[in-house]
Amino acid sequence: MNNSQQRGSTLRSQTRRAELIAIGRRLFADTSYDALSMDDIAKQAGVAKGLIYYYFTSKRGYYLAIVEDSVAELVARAGGDTDLPGVERVRRTIEGYLAYAEHHQAAYRTIVTGGVGSDAEVLAIRDTVREELVAAIAEGAYGRREIPPIARLALVGWLAAVEGTTLEWIAAPADGVDGRPDRDRLGALLVRQLRATLTVIGEFVPECPPPPLPEGPFGQADDLAPVTGRA
Repeated sequence: MNNSQQRGSTLRSQTRRAELIAIGRRLFADTSYDALSMDDIAKQAGVAKGLIYYYFTSKRGYYLAIVEDSVAELVARAGGDTDLPGVERVRRTIEGYLAYAEHHQAAYRTIVTGGVGSDAEVLAIRDTVREELVAAIAEGAYGRREIPPIARLALVGWLAAVEGTTLEWIAAPADGVDGRPDRDRLGALLVRQLRATLTVIGEFVPECPPPPLPEGPFGQADDLAPVTGRA
């Protein structure tokens, strides 16, 4: 097999693997891990069971690949637009995070809660995405990913609150008087909370002052400027 043929074979293999992951994301979105056997998965995917074993070794390997794919998409949504100014990047990070959670609710719950029975490997994947998101916020706010420990802890605490809030948000009815707020409104709330967190960080860590931002996120009058600034 020449180089061109090898590249074509590799591309087809990657495409097939991606297709199986996409199918798995849909299956696990509607059915619990324990309720799906490999025979069920193969039947609903319309493939031979051996093909899934070929690419993923086991049902667990298949599930972990699906989680990793979901995490990669979440990080891409939240941490993209690296060429934007830091202020805009912070806003886009929060906006992308909420958009992913809203449109991929089952995957988001798996990532945040740790998957099947708080699976250790899924928890490790979750910790990786948390670190990446905290680093993205730090880079947008301070222009660097590495920050003092107390500043990092404050951002981790804010992110933990974001996760709990987002889980509650996607579980609420999407319409009606008691329905959940729209994504822009929730985004504005989370940005306001981040603004307060950055202000407190600045009080404890003078080398990390809160960034003054003249314009508000999501079309709101609010922003990430210090609390002592414009209301």
